[in-house]
Amino acid sequence: MSVRGTYRFDIQDDGNIVDNTENIERARRLFRDGTIIGGQWGPGRQGDFVYGGWHCLCHLLAGSGAYQSNSGYLWAAITHAGDEDRYLATVTTREADGTARTVNLDSSEGRNLVEQAALLGYVEGSSMGHISARNVQDPPNAFNSWPRQVFDQTAGSNASGGTVWEHWSTTRDLRRSDPIGDSVLRAYITLVSALGGKFVAAVARGRRTYNHPVQLCALVKAGFIAREEALWDTTPYRIPSDAGRLLQEARPDDCLRAVESLSWTPSGGQRYFMFSRKINSWSDRRSVEYDLNLQGI
Repeated sequence: MSVRGTYRFDIQDDGNIVDNTENIERARRLFRDGTIIGGQWGPGRQGDFVYGGWHCLCHLLAGSGAYQSNSGYLWAAITHAGDEDRYLATVTTREADGTARTVNLDSSEGRNLVEQAALLGYVEGSSMGHISARNVQDPPNAFNSWPRQVFDQTAGSNASGGTVWEHWSTTRDLRRSDPIGDSVLRAYITLVSALGGKFVAAVARGRRTYNHPVQLCALVKAGFIAREEALWDTTPYRIPSDAGRLLQEARPDDCLRAVESLSWTPSGGQRYFMFSRKINSWSDRRSVEYDLNLQGI
């Protein structure tokens, strides 16, 4: 194990961050650090960043990964735990009878599933459609008056919703004292320890607006991801409309079906899939390199 960046994140031999308590606390400090981003938090209203994280974090948490195992595709993501009202990093697999089964990524079974599979790439989270915490009823003042249920929209709706907006709510308080915000941060560290820094970078590069470029640079400076991961030389692929509708359902079975329908290249390197609505906002490699050089990173 080694360390990386100004925050001295613990790093695995494969270059991914270690899933441990120390890195969780480093990430908690980082995503609430206004100095490292020069006060460029992104859009929000009064009070959103008192205890909450950078704007890009809601996009990062909504992203997911895809694997291919000997028995089929796997979908790795942060999902809602149901009656417990907390979030977990999970992996969903297709059983022989066609049903989907979801297990915790940090369980022995979950780790074994992804370790025995090939990583295919990553999928952007949706800014429209359902949230994963369906039927939740937060009080009106929850999450600095961003209750999650207002973002639970039907698939295909043009209203603000989906898992990106859901995690805009959950990341308004990242303190350990908030069980929901704490759970989603812990889940993200588990997910990133499996999917790697290219996953983080790809999602962050999905916007040239909202101060995402400076926040991506801060992730590199802090050591959350490596510079070469931020500079991944790739171009996103469009999510077809049918797959997009499935992703907007925000349920593991539907999301696995979406992943199964995408055009992956198991022997040709990882791919990143984005929704069409913002794909032209992608930060290409040259833009990211310019941003990093401008910051002296």
